[in-house]
Amino acid sequence: MWRLIIFLAALAGVAFGLSWLVDKPGQITVVWLDHRIDTSVLVALGFVLLAAIVLSILWSLFRLLVRAPSIFNYARTARKRRKGYEALTRGMVAAGAGDVRTARKAAADVARHLPHEPLGMLLHAQAAQLGGDRAGAEAAFADMARRDETRLLGLRGLHIEAQRRGDAEAAHHFAREAHKTAALPWSGEAVVSHQAAHSDWAGALATVEANARAKMIDAKTADRQRAVLETAIAQEHELVDPERALRLAQSAAKRAPDLTPAVALAARLMARRGALRAASKLVERAYAAAPHPDLVAAYLDMRPGDSSADRFARAKTLARLAPDDPESRIMLARGALAIRDFAAARDSMAPLVASDARPTARMCLLMAEIEEAENGETGLVREWLSRGSRAPRDPAWMADGVVSGRWAPASPVTGKLDAFRWTTSVEQVGLAPPQPVVAPMAAAPAEPPSAVEAAAAPVDIAPATIAPAPAAPAAVARPVIFPLPNPPDDPGTGDEPAHERSYR
Repeated sequence: MWRLIIFLAALAGVAFGLSWLVDKPGQITVVWLDHRIDTSVLVALGFVLLAAIVLSILWSLFRLLVRAPSIFNYARTARKRRKGYEALTRGMVAAGAGDVRTARKAAADVARHLPHEPLGMLLHAQAAQLGGDRAGAEAAFADMARRDETRLLGLRGLHIEAQRRGDAEAAHHFAREAHKTAALPWSGEAVVSHQAAHSDWAGALATVEANARAKMIDAKTADRQRAVLETAIAQEHELVDPERALRLAQSAAKRAPDLTPAVALAARLMARRGALRAASKLVERAYAAAPHPDLVAAYLDMRPGDSSADRFARAKTLARLAPDDPESRIMLARGALAIRDFAAARDSMAPLVASDARPTARMCLLMAEIEEAENGETGLVREWLSRGSRAPRDPAWMADGVVSGRWAPASPVTGKLDAFRWTTSVEQVGLAPPQPVVAPMAAAPAEPPSAVEAAAAPVDIAPATIAPAPAAPAAVARPVIFPLPNPPDDPGTGDEPAHERSYR
């Protein structure tokens, strides 16, 4: 609305000015050489306006002729850039979709049209990675690492390639260089993992502090990593410097109350100093939140001189915090077994080994111990041991496919900090169990161990890999076989106690 009003006002002003010039034409005389020109003011203004238009057109034509080469080059460059970015888009989509052929062709087009485009170098590296050309990918990332604008991207790619070929030192070098250039989450984590893999807990703790100050990790993650590293340092100093170990363990338990190794270590060190009440309260809080065998061991071993009855009483106290948890029932059953209260041990294990339950290997072994302690080596003991060999595995500390008997601050495979988790390994259904390799025996043992002792022998658990069987020797000795008193499926004599027959 206002624009229309202004336009009409301007048009009225121009019309008024022209009418005024028409009413008062005036006189202009121009004498140049031998020529005299007499005209009115309105005609002179029209001539000046026309001359200005002509001169403007002539100047534009002159400039066009002068700038024609640069305009042609600009148009050609713009056309190449358009084709290059079209190829770049096509290549990125192809790389994301896994189309190696299209990605390589697009990378070649981008290199021809946009030779200095950083994204083109990234596309070339991705196409090489998709095609399995590791050398080409590393060369592309190395070129990016030499340019300031793509240095971090190149170092990131070189770090990944070094990890893929298993060169931990090269991967750490690239991560450290990237960390010096700019503090990034991936580089900070890589540096911490390398330090943790080499048990440099103090250096890893300093790096975590630096990462937290740079806001690369959130406060919760930083506290968790600090707690893990403080626990690692406390474990190393548990015997040589118990005071420092206690301070670190208490700090770790405060930062991460769910970190079971820190709580157990702090409780042990506090108990050695005589602070039994405080240590018990610390374990009880952690056990109520997440029952764990390490907490059970720390709680029951606080007073080394306790009798089996005293330990059973403490087990009852701890079990009240999580009465239905399997760890509580196993703890009570072992305590009752230690004082030879077999009825209490069976009552505690009854819900775990009922007909509709699926007991784990540890539960089956404990039932075999109860049976053997009460009735000797009967067929039911062998039945429980047989069930234990087929039972689901118990929870254990696992990290990157490695099962460990105890917690560790970092993964033994990748060095990742806080990688171990208390979990159950995945069962492989439908696979036949590996056949044991029987080695020649030099001499028979003096006395064969009992069935429960043989099943309870410690076994080293390695990563989930199976080594090839050794070649058979030229002369194979026959293994010594100790016949069982009764076959494993022996139904018994029929005069066993009723509680034995109830678990068949």
